[in-house]
Amino acid sequence: MLRLQEKDIDRAAEVFVRSFQNDPFAVFLAGNEPQRGEIMFLFFKFMLRYAFFYGEAYATSPHFEGAAVWLPSRYAKMTPELINKAGGEVLYSKPESDFIERMRSLNELVDAKHEQHISIPHWYLAFIGIVPDFQGAGFAGKLIKPVLERFSADGLPCYLETNNARNVAFYEHYGFRLLEEYKAPQAGLTFYAMLRK
Repeated sequence: MLRLQEKDIDRAAEVFVRSFQNDPFAVFLAGNEPQRGEIMFLFFKFMLRYAFFYGEAYATSPHFEGAAVWLPSRYAKMTPELINKAGGEVLYSKPESDFIERMRSLNELVDAKHEQHISIPHWYLAFIGIVPDFQGAGFAGKLIKPVLERFSADGLPCYLETNNARNVAFYEHYGFRLLEEYKAPQAGLTFYAMLRK
């Protein structure tokens, strides 16, 4: 596992774009191709910058089969001040898109559920993505297992949400339990909130 440096941002952002290219989350936020890839690249580039300021980001290896973004709970809710400090202006570089409004409406729901489910200090798995060619080959486990072991050693829980029902069993394998299944009606998405104590 490779802890990312600032020089790796673009390459890691491309990993996420490829991983989420047909995910309903990306389709809701950024619409149809070809604009979706460009908008999601800017989004993930920002998320990686945010992680450099406030959390941690990793790739599976120097070959970048996958990547993950982790945030300590005090920075999981992204306030305007935190966003601006981390270079949030990149998100506004596509004024013709309603991406910002869609992201804001979705974040309000996700943040409220997050705060409802856990209030003590913890880590938040914001994003994990594996390039399609490498999915199912064990890279996701290699990417998250060492980090989860460190959190356990520190006595810290870990929280996440996924909008893919198939991911629930994967996370349960690593000690997460399902807290709630909830809908985001405006996005047509179902989220699965999970916690690892």
